[in-house]
This record gives sequence, C-alpha cells and structure tokens, in this order.
Amino acid sequence: MHFSDSFRAARWIRFINLILQAVLFVGLFGGLNYIAQNHLLRFDLTQSRRHSLSPETKSYLDQLERDVNITVTLMKDSDNEELTQVYRDISGLLREYVYVAQTGAKGRVNVEYLDIYQGRKRAEELGLDQPNVVLLTCDGSRRVLTLGEFYRTKDRRREAFQGEATLTAAILDVSKPDKKKIYFLSGHGEMRPDDFDAVRGLSQLRDELRQRNFDILTLDLNLARKIPDDAALIIVAGQQGRLQPFEEELLRNFLTIRAGRLILLLDPGRPLGLENLLFDWGVIVYDNVIIDPDPQSLTETNDTRLWRFLPDPDSRITEQLINNKLPVLVGPARVVSEDLGRPDDDGLSVKKLIATSDAAWGETDYRQRVAAQHTPGQDLKGQLGVMVISERLKPANNLPLSVRGGRLAVVGTADLVTNNRIFNPGNLNLFLATVNWTVDSETLLNIPARPIQLYALTLSQEELVRLRLGLLLAVPGIVALLGLFVYWTRRN
Repeated sequence: MHFSDSFRAARWIRFINLILQAVLFVGLFGGLNYIAQNHLLRFDLTQSRRHSLSPETKSYLDQLERDVNITVTLMKDSDNEELTQVYRDISGLLREYVYVAQTGAKGRVNVEYLDIYQGRKRAEELGLDQPNVVLLTCDGSRRVLTLGEFYRTKDRRREAFQGEATLTAAILDVSKPDKKKIYFLSGHGEMRPDDFDAVRGLSQLRDELRQRNFDILTLDLNLARKIPDDAALIIVAGQQGRLQPFEEELLRNFLTIRAGRLILLLDPGRPLGLENLLFDWGVIVYDNVIIDPDPQSLTETNDTRLWRFLPDPDSRITEQLINNKLPVLVGPARVVSEDLGRPDDDGLSVKKLIATSDAAWGETDYRQRVAAQHTPGQDLKGQLGVMVISERLKPANNLPLSVRGGRLAVVGTADLVTNNRIFNPGNLNLFLATVNWTVDSETLLNIPARPIQLYALTLSQEELVRLRLGLLLAVPGIVALLGLFVYWTRRN
C-alpha cells in the first residue's frame, strides 16, 4: 500500500489540517483585534446622542498637547443606588474621552479607578483623602471635582447631567502650562491665606482654590508699588485699615485700564479708602451694620442667615444657591447697594445679588453699643443689599475699547470665607461661583447638559404577586415543557 493511501498519512493530513485551522483562527482573531484597535468605528444610535461628545469637546481634545490623568474614587460596587448611578454616568462619559483623545490628539486622557481605603499608598501619592471625587492631574497641575459639579440640581434633586462641560473645562484648566494667579491684598490687617485661625484665617479657602488649579499669593502694595502683570484676580478680605490713595489708584487702573478683576470683602466698622473706586463702578458701601429680625434670617448662635438671592443668568453666581435653597451664614455685615444716581451711559452693568428680608434695617449707631433700634430717617430699611457685582460692558460715553471689561464683586462682610464658615455649602458655593465669574472660567464652553431620564414602573400588590409567580413558576415551567417535548421527539 502506498504511504499516501495509508491510515498514518490520513492521520498526518488530519493533524496538519487542524494545525492550519488553528493558525488561521488565531490569525483572523489577531487581525480583527488589530483592525479594531487601530481603526476604531463607533456609532451612537440613541436619539439624543447621549453617548457622544459635543463637537466643541472633540475640538479641544484634538488640540490637547499633554497627557491628562484622571483618577476616580467612586466605586462600582456600592450599596448606595444613587452613587452606583453616578458611577455609571461618569465612567460612561470618561470612556468617550479616552476614545476621542486616542484617535488623533497628541495628548492622551488616562483614567484610573481607585479605592482610597484599599489603595491607601496610591491615594497618599495623589494627595487624596476623601472618596467620591474626581482628580485631574497634568504635569504638576491638579484639580479636584466633587460629584455636585457634575449635575445641575433643583430643590436638591438632580435635574441634568452636566459632566461633559465640567470635565472639559477641568481638562482645559489643568492642561494649560500656566495657572491663574490670585493675589490676596495685605498690609492693612487683611485676612491671610496662610492663617489657620478659625475666626480670621483663610487656610481652608486657600486649599479649596489650590484644588481648582489656582496659584495663591499675597500682595503688599506698600512694598511692590505695582500690581503684577500676571494677576488674574485680586481679593481684599477683611481689611482693618484704610488704603492709601496711591493704592486705590493702582486698583482703579487695574480695573479700568487693564480690565482686571477684583473681589472686595468688606467688614462693617472699618475704614475703606476705596470711595473713588466704588464710585467709578456704581457701587455704594454704607457705614452701618445690618439688623435683620426676620426669624428666617437668624440662627441659634445669633448669626445672620442670608437666603434671599436674586437670579442673574449672565453671571450665574446665585444659580445653585437658588435651585438648592442653600443659605449663606455670616456674622456682622454692612449694606452694599447699587448707585442709582449714576449716569445711564457709563457702560456699567451693576446688579444686586444678595438681599436681606423686608424687616431688616442698617443700624448706623452700632458704635454706641446699645440695643439696636430702627431710627426712621436715619437708618436704611427694607430689602437691603449685601452683595453687588459690577461689570463694564462698554466704554463710558461710547469711546472705543480694545480690551475686555473689568469685573468687580463687593460683599458687605468678609466673615463668609473664614475657616469656621467656608465649609457651609452655601458659603463655599457663593465664593467659588464669584471667583469663576471674575476669572471667566465658566464662559469658555457652550455644552448643553443632558437631561436625566427617569422611568418608574408602578405595580399594585396583586400585580406584583402575579409577576413574582410568573418569574418563579411560568418561565421555568415553559423551559421544562420544552425539554420534555425535545426528549419525547428524540426518543421516538
């Protein structure tokens, strides 16, 4: 018998055939994976395209020059159903960022999920000490996002998912080579960002601003004699003494000529030295102390609860306070108001954002240390202002202007940002929203929020029992009958 006709040859042919099949299968599998990895094609078939990033975000990611590392401390397996849904929303969004960034950008978006309790060493390396946050880092720059920043809420309920706008703004923020610098004015007894005192210190506020990728510095104009060119924002927090005329002039030029940004936190009973600057920007600060006897405006510790916020769609400073009914807790405060007598053609937009109740008055005899009592004709009374913002939208008298307009925010108390106050949700939200408005960090993006779709299935007790019996008995019964039918058919 010829070898080709023998059983041994047949076995060798069968063996070689199996080897070739295996090689072809592995080659096909490897080729498909190579094509899938290097030539990705994905299609979003949802009606609202909820699984796709906006063209604006894709454009920014295409221009990304450096790698951005994102660390998520949310855990997938959580007993809290709400946190589980948040994990799904954020992790699904991050998958899109990773996909878009790897298809054409020079920089990449890398995502890491971390349990800070089990991965304690890694958490310490990243400077993370609390769960349920999202950390973005890029070449030394960092920013921490809380879960509240990913959602637009109303009445303390999540109304829309704005994670894309939040993440894109944070990526642009940390990927910039230079951080925005915030200078705290010093030299007049102001509160200091390096002070840990509970009543006068701002160390907690400093840490919150650093987490949002700001550089925090101090500025003594008596020594520097000028405002640094890299100043994105100047904050005057609780000055105790009067500013010198040359210091006021430097701040006036910073606002007007350089279109600078300034936040004034002015305690009552303290001299200002800023009267000309405030007049230029249509703001009046009164020498009084607000007395608000409305029960809703008083706390158990005799502090003032600010709860009347006026909406402003342009600045959006009070948006979260109004939607979530978050009060702001402060100590003594003075009245801040718009200058209603200013010219109509001064090019300013001046708005009052926080007011007292109608029962409040501004006590002018507060230095007498006697029981406060409203004096008609002397004390202001009614819905008094506590915070006013002013922005130059166009030059005065319609003169040509080639630079952006300056922005000024004035609050009648510095007490809202101290170490013992800043962790009140309303206080922190108000101040951070004010900082965002002044430095334009919220005006870069026009990415719509995605509405949260909720589905509810309502069943009566009887319907629930029928559904349970159907799942426990009907489905297994049908499978059993099908198995018996197949068995009977094969037997016959």
